[in-house]
Amino acid sequence: MSKLTHLDDAGAARMVDVSDKVVTDREAVAEATITLSADAFAAVTEGTAKKGDVLAAARIAGIMAAKKTSELIPLCHPLAITRASVEFEAADNKVRVVATVKTSGQTGVEMEALTAASIAALTIYDMVKAVDKAAVIGGVRLVSKSGGKSGDYVAESAAPKKPAYRSTAAARGRAKPSALMGEVAAPAPPRDANGQREAFRTFMTSRRLRATEWAKDAGVPAAEIYSYLTGKSRMSGEVAERLARAARASVDDMFR
Repeated sequence: MSKLTHLDDAGAARMVDVSDKVVTDREAVAEATITLSADAFAAVTEGTAKKGDVLAAARIAGIMAAKKTSELIPLCHPLAITRASVEFEAADNKVRVVATVKTSGQTGVEMEALTAASIAALTIYDMVKAVDKAAVIGGVRLVSKSGGKSGDYVAESAAPKKPAYRSTAAARGRAKPSALMGEVAAPAPPRDANGQREAFRTFMTSRRLRATEWAKDAGVPAAEIYSYLTGKSRMSGEVAERLARAARASVDDMFR
């Protein structure tokens, strides 16, 4: 009998029968990295790309890809995904994409996480290809998985599952880059930075706020929002207050 579960005894491709498997909570984390030129990296992290908010577009693309995986990979099962998220780290002209997918079911979500990371990286390329056609995507791999009969798996030298957005100032004295999900320090430093970021992200989504437009209305650099969302830095009280005024909300509303 073939050791490959996607092949039957005759070597023909098949979708694995998981009907007898136990329903368990499952999670998978995957990553991909895209290496950019200095100009393209600055466009991504400073929010100046002509096509718009690069990381926001990449995040949505990755989440959509996770949900569409069974339509893209022939032998994958359609799954009821309970969580799909995409985060970014940026430093040294590289953007690291980290996708996390969860479900409660009879098969894992490794392919969903890998697909999300890959498509998010491809979206970054699409958004900046006018500036850098030589950008290189690589390092696509499964970082970790949990649940299921095979148990847990963690890749060697795996990075933390929930990265903070880090970036360094580009050469030639550019302003420090920002990110798409980080740590907020509104009036008082939060005890749970990740929880604050999730609340801030939910606030943006519920009000259909786009980082570039919202920042412009508030009179602050879009990089402030990205830097906070991706975890590179905390948000100052002044910036939080300006954003709240532009959104016609209170600062507390943005972080709870």
